Parts: sequence; structure tokens; C-alpha cells
Amino acid sequence: MRVFLDTNVLVSAHATRGLCRDVLRLILAEHTLLSAEVVLVEVERVLTTKFRLPEEVVQEVIASLREHHVEPRPESVGDLVVRDPDDAWVLASALAARADVLVTGDPDLLDLAGTVAGLCITNPRGFWELNRSP
Repeated sequence: MRVFLDTNVLVSAHATRGLCRDVLRLILAEHTLLSAEVVLVEVERVLTTKFRLPEEVVQEVIASLREHHVEPRPESVGDLVVRDPDDAWVLASALAARADVLVTGDPDLLDLAGTVAGLCITNPRGFWELNRSP
């Protein structure tokens, strides 16, 4: 499965212990990890400013993510309608990367679950349960 991780999931996976870290490990072991330039810019900013991680640690995180598919910034978001305009870029990137699943904790994106053809949008717990069900 091609799994696109949003900023909040990637930040949590690298800055805290818990479900998001487990989800990232599961994806690395069993699926294809996808992210995007628009996401990596935000991951770098949040890890640096909010979590105050040392620059070398942040750069290691970004470098490790770049070992997997990173979708370039789309030329436009097309006709995607999302409450937060920044989320439209994330959604457009996930679609351009041909993701099967978008894992996010963002309520605006989660509200779109079931409305975007060909893309399952779920939170980390939903993804975990999807993978652990028989």
C-alpha cells in the first residue's frame, strides 16, 4: 500500500513516542512511505521551532524521509475544496503521489474521508486498526 503521512503524523513519529512512531515503523516495514515537499518544509519548521530539536537532528529526520518518495509541490490544487488552504496542497500532493491512504490528525482533512475518490483518509489509529484487522 502507498501511504502518505501528513505533517502532524511525521512530527509526532519523530518527536514523541507512541502510536505515530509505531505507524511509521509499520509503514517502513510493510508499505511504501510517501511524503511531499510541502510536508517536509512544515516538518522541518515544527521540529525546529516548536520542539526545538537541534538542527543536526532535524536535518537527519529530513534526510531519512528523503530516502522515500517525496512528491514535488504540485503546480496547483485544482478544484480541491478544503477549509484550510494549506491542507489543499497536502491533499493535492497525496493525490499526485498516487497514495492509497492519507494518514493525518488534521480534522479538516479527516472531514474529507470518503469524499475523495481513490484515497482513504484516516487518522493514525484508523490506519493501525486497518492493518491489524484479520
